[in-house]
Amino acid sequence: MSNGSKVVTSNAPTVAVVGRPNVGKSTLVNRIVGRREAIVEEQPGVTRDRKILDAEWVGRAFLVVDTGGWLRSDESLARQVSLQAERAIDEADVVVLVVDGAVGPTDEDAQVAAILRRSSKPVLLAVNKVDDANRESDAWDFTRLGLGDPVPVSALHGRGSGELLDLIVERLPPEPEVAPGETVAGGGPLPPEDGLGSAEKPFSVAIVGRPNVGKSTLFNRLVGEERAVVHDAPGTTRDTIDTVVETEDGWLRFVDTAGMRRKSRIDEGTEYYSLVRALQAIDRSDAALLVIDATEGVTHQDQRLAERIDASGCAVVVVLNKWDVLSPDDRDDVLTDVADRLAFLSYAPVLKTSALTGRNVTRLLPALFQARDEYHRRVPTRALNEVLQAAQLAHAPPTEHGHRPRVLYATQGATDPPTFTLFTTRELPAGYLRYLERKIREAFSIGPTPIKLRVRRRAARH
Repeated sequence: MSNGSKVVTSNAPTVAVVGRPNVGKSTLVNRIVGRREAIVEEQPGVTRDRKILDAEWVGRAFLVVDTGGWLRSDESLARQVSLQAERAIDEADVVVLVVDGAVGPTDEDAQVAAILRRSSKPVLLAVNKVDDANRESDAWDFTRLGLGDPVPVSALHGRGSGELLDLIVERLPPEPEVAPGETVAGGGPLPPEDGLGSAEKPFSVAIVGRPNVGKSTLFNRLVGEERAVVHDAPGTTRDTIDTVVETEDGWLRFVDTAGMRRKSRIDEGTEYYSLVRALQAIDRSDAALLVIDATEGVTHQDQRLAERIDASGCAVVVVLNKWDVLSPDDRDDVLTDVADRLAFLSYAPVLKTSALTGRNVTRLLPALFQARDEYHRRVPTRALNEVLQAAQLAHAPPTEHGHRPRVLYATQGATDPPTFTLFTTRELPAGYLRYLERKIREAFSIGPTPIKLRVRRRAARH
């Protein structure tokens, strides 16, 4: 990135899991990390980007990189996926080549093996789909790949996974002595929340939007390297990818997500799990970059997604991508569309960018750090109550059934986002709560973060 930021995962060693499509790499990765993280589907090419996951075996922590299937092809997307796998090999400390024991050695297996022999990296050959002892002899056919003795495993059933993990740990580089606050070779202070340094976790930002609006291109711009596969076919990203980035103003964790379609348009299992993962990414993030294709304006699906972000309580920055290709008249129409359809996100900044050319992308980080500061915002209790009392004097709550509700007292109960508890004599109408929220936001200049108001009824003192 141009502002001097750098991508950091941690100083833990890295194990890349590679191989041609549909040999069971993602199933094996799920077995290694002990949970279902990578999307698994019985069709080739489901995993396309590199996905980095934390793993541990016999007390040794390491990172596992799940890669897309390696293919020798001139087709654009297949070539990009293969380049991602080759990059994972270059960055790994240990490589696990997964092959299909039920099929036997193939030309693609031999081509990947040739790349690995040239890499000088420690390589383990995992022969998958060896579900019982009767099939172990088939694994020895793979010795022709020149990568040493094969390790028969069944990723689906867990057979042989312990032996494979033992071999992986044996080949990892020696564990460094790193104290909290020390620096990682090639990097600054250790990233937070990775068990290696500060207790404060990085501010987590989900990059969300409909398919093919430029999320992965923007993700690559932000993290400063080709981490996600970018292609002009909708739905290229099928899973979520986390990358921790160190900037001058602190750590950020970017989460690139699959595009979100309406549930009625999700026809395959993989699409469904991609949607689930994207929604989970929003729920576990502190902020969201809502990427909208400016050439199409705010669609119904954009609006539904914005409502989902707002309901999650995370901060949000609206990104109008592909802004550079719009005419002046079209730009005015899009801004009117945003103000109308996303009125409930009126507190969110709207940035006009081009992820492809990099135009205005540098404005995203300041907007995100402002959102971070506001997301963690606290206001003094006394000042809060003064604002609410003045708001009630200026505009009293409406009378219902002969009684007028009143706010007796208020306090800020939480941050992330700022959450205020109002002790009242009766329930407050939704419209009046919006009025009080606006007064709080104006009085304390609270920026791009949602505000939550909770009402607790308490009998008035006489």
